[in-house]
Amino acid sequence: MSGPTKVLDPAFQGAGQKPGTEIWRIENFQPVLVPKSEHGKFYMGDTYIVLQTTQNKAGAYLFDIHFWIGKDTSQDEAGTAAVKTVELDAGLGGRAVQHREIQGHESDKFLSYFKPCIIPLEGGVASGFKKLEEEEFETRLYTCKGKRAVHLKQVPFARSSLNHDDVFIMDPKEKIYQFNGANSNIQERAKALAVVQYLKDKFHEGTCDVAIVDDGKLDTESDSGEFWVLFGGFAPIARKVASEDDIIPETTPPKLYRPYFKKLIYCCPLFSIADGQVESIDGNLSKSMMENNKCYLLDCGSEVFIWVGRVTQVEERKTAIQAAEDFVASENRPKATRITRVIQGYEPHSFKSNFDSWPSGSAAPANEEGRGKVAALLKQQGVGLKGLSKSTPVNEDIPPLLEGGGKLEVWYIDDKAKTPVSKDDVGKLYSGDCYLVLYAYHSGERKEDYFLCCWFGKNSIQEDQETAVRLASTMTNSLKGRPVQARIFEGKEPPQFVALFEHMVVLKGGLSSGYKNSVTEKGSTDETYMPESIALIQVSGTGVHNNKALQVEPVATSLNSYDCFLLQSGTSMFLWHGNQSTHEQQELAAKVAEFLKPGVTIKHAKEGTESSSFWFALGGKQNFTSKKVSPETVRDPHLFSFSFNRGKFQVEEIHNFDQDDLLTEDMHLLDTHAEVFVWVGQCVDPKEKQTAFEIGQRYIDLAGSLEGLSPKVPLYKITEGNEPCFFTTYFSWDATKATVQGNSFQKKAASLLGTHHVVQDQSSSGNQGPRQRAAALAALTSAFNSPSGGTSSPNRDRPNGNQGGPRQRAEALAALSSAFNSSPSSNSPPQRPGLTSRSSQRAAALAALSQVLTNEKKKSPDTSPSAEAKDEKAFSEAEASEESAEAKEEEEVSPAADAIAEEAGTTGATFTYQQLQAKSDKPVKGIDFKRREAYLSEEEFKTVFGMEKEAFYKLPRWKQDLLKKKFNLF
Repeated sequence: MSGPTKVLDPAFQGAGQKPGTEIWRIENFQPVLVPKSEHGKFYMGDTYIVLQTTQNKAGAYLFDIHFWIGKDTSQDEAGTAAVKTVELDAGLGGRAVQHREIQGHESDKFLSYFKPCIIPLEGGVASGFKKLEEEEFETRLYTCKGKRAVHLKQVPFARSSLNHDDVFIMDPKEKIYQFNGANSNIQERAKALAVVQYLKDKFHEGTCDVAIVDDGKLDTESDSGEFWVLFGGFAPIARKVASEDDIIPETTPPKLYRPYFKKLIYCCPLFSIADGQVESIDGNLSKSMMENNKCYLLDCGSEVFIWVGRVTQVEERKTAIQAAEDFVASENRPKATRITRVIQGYEPHSFKSNFDSWPSGSAAPANEEGRGKVAALLKQQGVGLKGLSKSTPVNEDIPPLLEGGGKLEVWYIDDKAKTPVSKDDVGKLYSGDCYLVLYAYHSGERKEDYFLCCWFGKNSIQEDQETAVRLASTMTNSLKGRPVQARIFEGKEPPQFVALFEHMVVLKGGLSSGYKNSVTEKGSTDETYMPESIALIQVSGTGVHNNKALQVEPVATSLNSYDCFLLQSGTSMFLWHGNQSTHEQQELAAKVAEFLKPGVTIKHAKEGTESSSFWFALGGKQNFTSKKVSPETVRDPHLFSFSFNRGKFQVEEIHNFDQDDLLTEDMHLLDTHAEVFVWVGQCVDPKEKQTAFEIGQRYIDLAGSLEGLSPKVPLYKITEGNEPCFFTTYFSWDATKATVQGNSFQKKAASLLGTHHVVQDQSSSGNQGPRQRAAALAALTSAFNSPSGGTSSPNRDRPNGNQGGPRQRAEALAALSSAFNSSPSSNSPPQRPGLTSRSSQRAAALAALSQVLTNEKKKSPDTSPSAEAKDEKAFSEAEASEESAEAKEEEEVSPAADAIAEEAGTTGATFTYQQLQAKSDKPVKGIDFKRREAYLSEEEFKTVFGMEKEAFYKLPRWKQDLLKKKFNLF
């Protein structure tokens, strides 16, 4: 492409050079950088470009570019953002995933950058705007939707805005109220509490009070009364009226189109163009259909993808998003329809999941060479690349291991039962057998924990594998479901499993009758290891987490210069060590020899000095490899939720996940590529809990076809409250959260507001409801059937009569409130959908009663003060109880806050970065070397890490270690 090189917009210079979020607002059709203090605030009259840069565990940078369109923005500004997005992408090498974000319908990935929520604000650049803090404070009412990513929307402050289906947040400055609609989702209530806390800290300096008001509960609490007073008193609230914003696009089977002369040509189920006619071709949606010099549109109903070939022209890329927008408009799709542009080789899971399989050869190049090729192509097309950074490879992290000193028991499966392995043979695993391994240990001050593994040899029979699974389930039930269960296949042993054994040696053959019978039926030779037979054992590893030995074919070609080998021949034992092996490996090999044949005399054989007897035992001298085995690809962890759509298993990624995303009512999948975890919440239905391994296997099958995940990857089942360290390392983990009882909302309320805010069952027995309602009805009848108006009554003529109307009405109100406000037990089963209107009926009934009482009070000016006082008594008692509980809460000290303060390195002493580095010329002595970074001053810490200490210690442990390694502070 001829012509001068187009220079990157000055506002984008240096973009994407470090992980984090960068935002530009379009002002006068130019991008202007938004300061970090304003991140999370989006003005409805503006358009924004958001760049999210992440560094994966292999050290490469990945980019997501979102352009956010406010509901009041102009079409010209939105168009400018789309063009500038392509320009920024070109400057980053043309490999970013691009997303169109419409206000109120933002993707979960976009919202995950701004936890717990973004705040849409009125105004914009063109119309002028004020900061929220500068405006005169006025009471605001918000809806809060989403059980994972929260959509916060301001609605008119009026009773008519409330409904029974949603969660609302009211902020009248002095106290923030959360109103839970009777039919609202428990998990949405929990997420709304996080928003309440955010508003409190952000706009009230953490000083205002917080109250929770439940729809359908007219308790004698001051919070409930205060809430309704702000709306002018109690009154029924209307049913929710669906609006355009509530329309959720339907997910449909994917259809593939190819833009052709500004038209979309339907390609799949496989259509092609021949002589200007549409010709149908049999076949399924396939990656091979898409050519790398073209763009394609994949229509999934709720989301439309633009797939861009790696060698397409820049101008074609610029028009791709517009083509998708025109398509969505022509199809009359809802506003919530997402548009995402992906580049060949960098397709996200959400795109690949629409295909039955995704060839592993089409994965993105992780090195700079692949990046350079893309950049060179774009530069030829007239796009300059300035201010770009190179990624730095990072070493693989070693996951934490279970605490030592525990009790280890091992059984092998034989004849549908488990047989104990003798103490001397623990660590010897035969390829033809299955094993059960139980490790009991104490982690800190916690109760005893258990790690229960099924190990499947690659030559074990199906019947033994099924028996191992059945017995493991029985053992788990006997231990009340607490063990972490694992299914591990030979050759894929994770570090925490290998570290259980003093020596782990995988040997040929098997001891079980099932294996023996299988060999006989096949007419094969029994290769079971014997102490007197010829055997070659490869010893590799660098530490306790990967020190394992494997019996290999006894031939010279099995040798490798990077490892040590034990050659057993009759009574002789040779220890052969390659020229590239380490001294530690040689020492380990000697210990393995002693483990296999106690008291044996070892003959050392260094590579190149072997004796003839050594080669004779291997069948003669032959060439062998001198190449080091490449480690498996290191990938970032991904957390998923799952569902079944029309019988098809589907997963949805939870982006930028943290511990709070593990919802107690759900099961989640954590994929680290080396391992797969199924996390099971406490409130999951017992029958669903039994399907955890089945769900995990379905995911492995899916990820195997799309991401190249090994079918033999270790699979774990972990129950809430029993998470091991090798799982929690992927989170910023707070162990106290996992031990709190209750549903998601109750857990969050206990965590943020104190346990006294959690709704408890107030009834003394399960049979109180009918009796209370009967008493309420009787009291209500007595109260309202009293003669009034011109009809005289003896009791009304008695000034001191104790049967007067005000007192009766107070008793009626109290009885009715008690009848209808008895909370179900937290352990009660969930109500059927048909019963969800009960709370709204209660609310309407109580509101009506309140209105009647108010009118009665207005009509009765002679009502005595003592009668009114009785009506208010319950309210004052509840208020006093609440104030007492709040006073007690203020006296408590937050353990989490103390932990953060300690973790932030408040050591008192500080040292320079040069002194604290692991390979410093002038090292510091007498410090905790595992926390070198804690001794940096606040200023130097920010210079080195690019963030505050508090932000650093909120990162998952593995990310902290990665950064410490990068800056030589590990």
